[in-house]
Amino acid sequence: MSIPQETEGGQLRSSGSGVVILIAGAVLGVAAIALTARRGVTGWPFALTFGVLIAVGEMVQFRVDRTRNRAPIATSAALGYCLLRGPQVAIPPDVAQVVAVAAAATAIGVLPRILAGLWWDAVVSCRRLLSVGAAAVVFAAVAPSHLSWNGSASHAVPLGGAMLLAVSSAATLDAIVGAGQATERYNRPFPAALRDELGVTARIGMAMAISGVLLAAGTSIVGLWGPPLVLVPLLLTQFAFRRYSSAQRTYRSTVRSMARSTEIAGFSSPGQNARTAALAVAIGNDLGLRPARMEALEYAALLSGVGQLALADPSPGGASLLRTREERQRAAEIGAAVIERSGVLDHVAEIVRHSNDPYRHGRANNSAIPVESGIVNVALAYEQLVGEGSGQSPAKAMESIGLGIGAEYDPVVVESLRRIVGRGFRF
Repeated sequence: MSIPQETEGGQLRSSGSGVVILIAGAVLGVAAIALTARRGVTGWPFALTFGVLIAVGEMVQFRVDRTRNRAPIATSAALGYCLLRGPQVAIPPDVAQVVAVAAAATAIGVLPRILAGLWWDAVVSCRRLLSVGAAAVVFAAVAPSHLSWNGSASHAVPLGGAMLLAVSSAATLDAIVGAGQATERYNRPFPAALRDELGVTARIGMAMAISGVLLAAGTSIVGLWGPPLVLVPLLLTQFAFRRYSSAQRTYRSTVRSMARSTEIAGFSSPGQNARTAALAVAIGNDLGLRPARMEALEYAALLSGVGQLALADPSPGGASLLRTREERQRAAEIGAAVIERSGVLDHVAEIVRHSNDPYRHGRANNSAIPVESGIVNVALAYEQLVGEGSGQSPAKAMESIGLGIGAEYDPVVVESLRRIVGRGFRF
């Protein structure tokens, strides 16, 4: 397993769940298009307008959290289309037409990205299509056909409630599917993965859902003048997300550059920090740490050797375990001090400061010491025993680490490492 990287081109997940999602999305899209073609399209101006919005949104999609792409304009437009109901919409689109428009527009929108070699995840696009289908089904089931935005509270209240229920259903389905994928791909406990997905949905997904509700309500009341009015906040949301994504990439590049400084100076072997971080992330996933803690853990593992630059001579092959306890503690303190000077990585500095503390005299008696410190300690030890040039087998390395359980290493972390190695983890 490796740390997720930004890549170019289309991405097809090889996992079993990814294949199921692809098949389900493709079957749903093709069936909806065939059914709509036989029945005929109602409300062509609305179908075309929302189809263009979805296609443009897919075309300008981007990545925010390194694990999936975001398309706020496309998502909001698709949800808005399935929630149309009002005096300006003579015949609201049925479920099949909603899915058909979303599927066709998605295919048209991603085509330029494919031709340009830009990143695109087919599984995530299919997830969006399934979620829109779920929202359309729920809305059609709970919103009586006579309800419309006619200015009366007797219509507006139940219609607004039906809209919120529909978008909540779409968000919940997407979170459950995403949690299942994370469990399969990263071996995260399903409850922890679902908690994380729901957290992302609450911060990002519901913003797109509410935009979809506003888009549907505005279009239903004022007709095709509605999309331009709601499009402005959607564009601002898109711009804000892209700025945040760019800042995150810059942030990570800076951390990785700092981590490579120890390799350039000869205080760690080539790729050692990245391998340690990959294993630390795998352990954090297995233990179900929250995303913010996972990010801090990864950064701490990457920067765990920075303090060695203050030592007189590098360790042979970057094997810091060959140094004395005092030297390792001093290097950890210096590394934490260097990281703290950044002004934004204090939580990472705290992990690095305690990354060489023996468990018996550290976290076993002080719960304030983060478990991430114990993870970095175990990950670094395993990497130095199994990594490039070490020559030890995973079984032999686990035997060596097992001798330090309860004294040097956190038993919970070692047990997690044992599960990961048992599942076939390799650098």
